[in-house]
Amino acid sequence: MAYIEFQHVVKEYRTGGTPIFALRDASFSVEKGELAVILGASGAGKTTALNILGGMDTATSGRVIVNERNITGLSPRELIGYRRSDIGFVFQFYNLVPNLTALENVELAVQVCRDHLDPAETLRKVGLADRTDNFPAQLSGGEQQRVAIARALAKNPRLLLCDEPTGALDDATGRQILKLLQDTCRSEGITVVIITHNSALAPMADRLIRFRSGQVTERTENPSPTPVEDIIW
Repeated sequence: MAYIEFQHVVKEYRTGGTPIFALRDASFSVEKGELAVILGASGAGKTTALNILGGMDTATSGRVIVNERNITGLSPRELIGYRRSDIGFVFQFYNLVPNLTALENVELAVQVCRDHLDPAETLRKVGLADRTDNFPAQLSGGEQQRVAIARALAKNPRLLLCDEPTGALDDATGRQILKLLQDTCRSEGITVVIITHNSALAPMADRLIRFRSGQVTERTENPSPTPVEDIIW
């Protein structure tokens, strides 16, 4: 069994009695230690899939298996534990606490984790050893996103979920962040899932999953991913 098994997942909302489907029988898999890119336009269902995978939303039907654990069968309390111990989140907007330093932002995130990594060492790994005492307003956009990645990695997660992590960055800075994610996947063995609307990022993935209108329309394995520095967009 693959590390992630998204099996025939449906997500239905009802507005005034009319069903609206964010996901329609969506299925895909990701192997442990892979970097997967979920690609699709706005409204394609990729964020809904990521939220269900991260335990922030629940499926209407279908099954989601992560590390041989059926997370669709978890109680709300169990989902809290799953998000705390298994998942690291990186969002488009950094969501840093403005009156805390970079180090304090990372320390805050690991307070609820048992087997967390050292916050200062994690900031060093993302290239911010000399910025630990700076507040978010004193950091560039790329540096703030690095703090956000360090915050996620310091939890020592099994799965790192990234929602448009370069969407608020310029191309050069975005490339640095993607290289950091790709290098982290390789060096730490963490399974990384990135959702994006930018099709130019597809070559960097071990596995490409394309969404359209709530359905998975393409699943492609890439045995030779392109280094981020060689991608042109």
